[in-house]
This record gives sequence, C-alpha cells and structure tokens, in this order.
Amino acid sequence: GTQHSRRIMSEFLQITTTTGTRQDAEQIAAELVSRRLAGCVQVSGPIASTFRWQGKTETLEEWVCTIKTASEKFVDVQKVIEQIHPYEVPEIVATAIEGGNEKYLSWLRGEIS
Repeated sequence: GTQHSRRIMSEFLQITTTTGTRQDAEQIAAELVSRRLAGCVQVSGPIASTFRWQGKTETLEEWVCTIKTASEKFVDVQKVIEQIHPYEVPEIVATAIEGGNEKYLSWLRGEIS
C-alpha cells in the first residue's frame, strides 16, 4: 500500500502508543522487549488525553509507551501493539531518531538484532 512507500532513512525509531490502563501498557512493553522488537520501552503516566472521537470531545486518563527500536522492526511492532491493544484505533506514531549517544545506540542495535 501507499502508506508504506515512504522511506524511513534513519536506522532507529521512537514509537509511541497510549493505552487506557497501565496493565495494557506494561503488557505491550514486556512483549516487545521479550521478542527483541524493542531495546527499551518506557511506560509513563497517567496522562490526560483530550481528543475528538465520533464527533465528541473526550478526555481520558491514559498511559504512554515510548518504544525504542530499529526502523526495520516497525511493521512487527505495530502488529504486536494491535494484537494486545483494546482500542479500535490505537495511536501508533513513529518518529525518526536522528542522533543520540553512540554507546546507547550501539547497545540498542545489539538488543534488537
């Protein structure tokens, strides 16, 4: 499909998703790290998320997963999130990691390969 046609040039991504419970966030984190699809997942929260859904403005308490991974793992990470995530349309947003501590990035590379 066209959504995958854009080339991601950086080697690493930071992917975020939000969940309605801490338990869901921690399950996503554990699954991604144990499958070596992420070197590190930070769970933070609770946060207040305000958004429009089906024409109404909603404010929910949510938890954030900040996922550090390789660009080539994006599709697999997305599949795991979608399998676990109870939302009809989960937020899955990837940001290129353009730079960082080389020792950290080297460690990250080792954890996901």
